[in-house]
Amino acid sequence: MNEALFAESMIDWAAVDLPDAWPDRLDWSRPTTIWHMIRRVLSRSRGRVTLPEGLPGRERISKYILQEFHNLPNGNYSKRISAGYARGFDRAMLGTMTWGRARVAQALAGARRVIDLGCGAGHMAGTLKAAGVPEVWGLDPSPYLLQCAAKTYTGIGWLQGMAERTGLPDASVDGVSICFLLHEVPPKYLEELLAELRRIVRPGGRVVMLEPSPVQWRLSWWSVLRAHGWRGAYFKWMSLRVFEPFLEPWHRQPFAERLAAHGFRMEVDDIGCPFRFMQAVREGGPVEPSSSH
Repeated sequence: MNEALFAESMIDWAAVDLPDAWPDRLDWSRPTTIWHMIRRVLSRSRGRVTLPEGLPGRERISKYILQEFHNLPNGNYSKRISAGYARGFDRAMLGTMTWGRARVAQALAGARRVIDLGCGAGHMAGTLKAAGVPEVWGLDPSPYLLQCAAKTYTGIGWLQGMAERTGLPDASVDGVSICFLLHEVPPKYLEELLAELRRIVRPGGRVVMLEPSPVQWRLSWWSVLRAHGWRGAYFKWMSLRVFEPFLEPWHRQPFAERLAAHGFRMEVDDIGCPFRFMQAVREGGPVEPSSSH
């Protein structure tokens, strides 16, 4: 691990004393607290995320992300909720994330330095490291998720920031993984994210993306049930029930064209259920070996 490359990697996220957010201050031993939170999750009303005083890097977190994505009270900005999300997301996805992440890692085989944007609790970065990528970094705006990741996976550098403002040096990575992030970015910031990818990815480098499929979002209940069985119906229910404020514009855009406008050629665009798997290459020349500085 080249710890001199990104100075912020010196932060030991596993050991940082993070402040309690409002969900952490609730008395979870009381049944009324649990019932209140269940009702909040099931409700269609959403509040804004409240960042506690003293949270590291709070000035770097874009306002658009401070919403209660996935129906999570206070989003992923508390110890308790973030830890629960880290444990529960794969279960909610019925175990499909295991082979989804494996496909991403396979597509990045041969890359020497990979950054996982929107790394969350670190499962994708951990898969990349286990697959043999020599140098893996994970970036996420939530210190709480970074702490979950750092406590679970070793040998990976964890950075705090937004995918559209990574702070990485120019042409510093030869691989990027993006797992369930792009559909959470509003169109304006998605343009900034694509420009950032062009800046940080070496010519010839790959960007591999795994996103929710438009299949379960577009097809009727009967069509998705007939084509994909009860699992397809379950993922359709999720696409309609879970709060994703930017999902519709994501599914409607010509993403291959937007990639091309920023110097990337789409090599694979595989739309199934529940995933859309995409692989793009940064045009402009062959990949050079990542510098070890």
